[in-house]
Amino acid sequence: MYIVWPALFIVLIIIEIETLQLVSVWFAAGALASTIVVLCNGPLWLQFTVFLVVSTALLIASRPIVKKALKMGTQPTNAELDIGKSATVIEDINNSASTGRVTLNGVDWAAVSKDGSKISKDSIVIVNAVEGAKLIVSLKDSED
Repeated sequence: MYIVWPALFIVLIIIEIETLQLVSVWFAAGALASTIVVLCNGPLWLQFTVFLVVSTALLIASRPIVKKALKMGTQPTNAELDIGKSATVIEDINNSASTGRVTLNGVDWAAVSKDGSKISKDSIVIVNAVEGAKLIVSLKDSED
């Protein structure tokens, strides 16, 4: 076991460097602790016990803290950035007839009314949501 634990330590560190998932690093610490037990001529059962206890304890104690510290804010997509903006109706919006187009920032979008009402051409609307390639809109003066 003089070779197994140090080799496992190295392999786990390489895996951690490659994946950066903060999982194998805890087991690498367990392998390092087991290497110390081997150097002190500890029995095989103690090596495995130390490996399991150290790995599990570090995983339980550290992972939630590290995940919280590394938690990244979500980056809004371009479509999400359009929510709340004003658009101009270029084709009457009628949900039951499946018609309706708006222009937003120079881009032509399919659109439906949020409340199912008809919205006439040249009206100004507010983008309430984006569903695929379709905007959900409401009249600017009847904004929710």
